[in-house]
Amino acid sequence: MKIVKGDLIELTLAGHFDVIIHGCNSFCTMGAGIAKLIRENFPEAFKADLKTGRADQNKLGTYSLAKIEKNGKNFMVINAYTQYDYAGHGVLVDYKAVKNIFFSIKNDFTGKRIGYPKIGAGLAKGDWSIISKIIDKELNGEDHTLVEYG
Repeated sequence: MKIVKGDLIELTLAGHFDVIIHGCNSFCTMGAGIAKLIRENFPEAFKADLKTGRADQNKLGTYSLAKIEKNGKNFMVINAYTQYDYAGHGVLVDYKAVKNIFFSIKNDFTGKRIGYPKIGAGLAKGDWSIISKIIDKELNGEDHTLVEYG
């Protein structure tokens, strides 16, 4: 995993990524964290989220997709359903869902430049040391970058 400091949205709009991934809950809110910024900057991603079932446990480990054309750049936004709920005590991220999503990402977007934040380690309270190992294993051999905000 490559690691860069910066803003995932700005880097994407500058042409650094073909695919960006962010973690979502199953309630179609995209109301906080990076999801809120994605919703505000790429409303197509929110529309893709709204086409899925609200509060559907079966979404865990799957994703919805929006194809974006903005500022002369073409890229895709992946809404990765890595957690069921957005509130509650304890860890909200589902590590098996993270594994399943990144397995699918490798199969569906091989050869693409992939960017993501610390999926599942912020508001979802997951352990980044666990999540980063899952991502590295599932995206082995791919061009993928963690964008640390700053």
